[in-house]
Formats: sequence, C-alpha cells, structure tokens
Amino acid sequence: MTPPRARTWGRIGQTPVVRVRGRGSGRVSMAGMVCFKPGRRSRLIYAIREYRGRKDEPKGFGWRDFRDLIVRARIQLGGPIVLGWDNVRLHLTAGMREFIEVNAAWLTVFQLPTYAPDLNPAEGIWALVKRDLGNLAAADLGEITRAVKRRLKKIQYRPDLVDGCIAATGLGLDG
Repeated sequence: MTPPRARTWGRIGQTPVVRVRGRGSGRVSMAGMVCFKPGRRSRLIYAIREYRGRKDEPKGFGWRDFRDLIVRARIQLGGPIVLGWDNVRLHLTAGMREFIEVNAAWLTVFQLPTYAPDLNPAEGIWALVKRDLGNLAAADLGEITRAVKRRLKKIQYRPDLVDGCIAATGLGLDG
C-alpha cells in the first residue's frame, strides 16, 4: 500500500522523509453513500473492508457488498432511494442490475458520466479522510483502519461537512 503524501514543515534545504516499513500487503477499502433529504440533516452511510493479503480473502468490495450497503441505507433512511453513482465496474455487474430491477419500486439509479468525480459528493468525503491520513505514520494496517473509521465517524456527526461535499458538486440542496 502506498502511503498518502502530505506537506509538512522542515528546515531549509533539508526535506523531511518518513520511512515506511512493511511490504505493502494490506489495503483499506471504503464504500459510502452521501444521503440528502429536504428538511433533514445530511447523512453519511459507509462500509469499510480491510485486506491483509491472505489467501481466499476478498481484496475489496463485491457487488453483494454494495447491495447490502443500499439495503442498509434504505432501512436507516426509511424510504425510497434515488442513487447517483459513478461507473465503477462492480456497479454495472449483472447481479447488481438484477437487484436494481427487482427493487425498482423503492430504488432508482442514475449513472454519472464516465469520469466525473466532481459530480460525486462521496469523492469529497474520501478527500477529507485522505487529507487526515497524509501525516499518519501508522505501525500497521489496523492503525490505518482505526484512523479511517475515526475520521468517518467524525464526518457522520458533522452534517455541515456532508452538506459542503454535496454543494461542491453543484447539486442543489433546496429539494
């Protein structure tokens, strides 16, 4: 895993360098939904998966994990969902398309253009999380996972940050 890069202060002419140990056999994957409903506070619903490089361990999220996240969001939000998401390959699988068709009564999906991170409010959330990780010198993967969870939990309790990520896309918050 390549550590995130960040800027820091140092003596003139002496660039500070942090050595990262380990062979890079781990990864923390995040999936999330930025939720908005007029008259209510914005919400962040997310899932985290840790990959340690073990045999038969999934490296990231599968379409079933995305399905479970959508179902969990519906339970938490208590109503129909209009979902706008990017063109990640797993979003376009046959299993996911079938799930969307079966649940068309409460789930409407709009695909964002092929490459449009500026239209996806979740990208702003990931940027906030990664900014904090830039100066983290973690000893192991568990420490990175705890830092990611801690930051996401802080964002969940700050709906103004979620609103800011939605506003940055140019999508209206008026309803």
